[in-house]
Amino acid sequence: MSPSLGYILLSMPRKVFPGLKYDQFAADTDRKALEALERVPLLPQVVKKFHEVGWDRWVYCWNMATSVRCGPKQYPTLYRIMRECCEVLDMPEPELYLTSNPFPNAFAGGVERPYITVRSGMVDALNDDQLYHLIGHELGHIKSGHLLYHTIGRLLIPLLELIGRRTFGVGDALGMGLALAFLEWSRQSELSADRAGLLCTQEFEISASANLKLCSGPTRFNHEASVDAFLDQSRAYQDISGLDAVGKALVFVFYGAQTTHPMPVHRTKELEKWYLDGGYQRVMNEALKELN
Repeated sequence: MSPSLGYILLSMPRKVFPGLKYDQFAADTDRKALEALERVPLLPQVVKKFHEVGWDRWVYCWNMATSVRCGPKQYPTLYRIMRECCEVLDMPEPELYLTSNPFPNAFAGGVERPYITVRSGMVDALNDDQLYHLIGHELGHIKSGHLLYHTIGRLLIPLLELIGRRTFGVGDALGMGLALAFLEWSRQSELSADRAGLLCTQEFEISASANLKLCSGPTRFNHEASVDAFLDQSRAYQDISGLDAVGKALVFVFYGAQTTHPMPVHRTKELEKWYLDGGYQRVMNEALKELN
């Protein structure tokens, strides 16, 4: 029986993972895509220009100017959830912001001063338990050292223009190659971050329900949503064959290859695979050894 998406488990004691390392929850595809990205010859020039321009400071200031910083006296529930997630993942607290935007999303930024920004639409879409997955996911990006390349990726086209390169139909092979490598790594990094989200919820069904909400958005029929049906859908999509498999490949070529995030049903299936293959339990067992 699939749990209701309105259930509350905030009283559930959460295990902590002292000394947790990124390697313990990193996806192999994330590592391989990062290696491929760092082999692109143009990357050092882009990183150098990013630091020269000071874009990290500019983006940080823009976020602070357009969002509300959370703390013990400002949206304390969101702040408490983040603090608990930081304790679980054994990492310092970043800054946490809430911004007005009806489209559900959240992101981590700030290479020198890490922060997480959650959109108001996301708070409306998720219940408190599902927010543990969301915030744990963003903390996973920070703990994994994703922020430099994620921030550069969001600014890649103007950076390429600053060093005299062009891409996406009007540029050279190096610029195009770097852009595609960034996008592939970005998609794979999301799989690692989802695992960090699961380490914070410590209930697979909660993490899966958070991904369901990201896919469906907030609606007045939320009470009719089924995690089990969504997981069945993700498995069917993964196992698709015949002419449908060709359609799936075309969707990736014409749409998926140009996105920074994997398809929601795909990332849910990948998280389920890590959970069922024992990856989650291995991290749990290692934590118990540390505590003993």
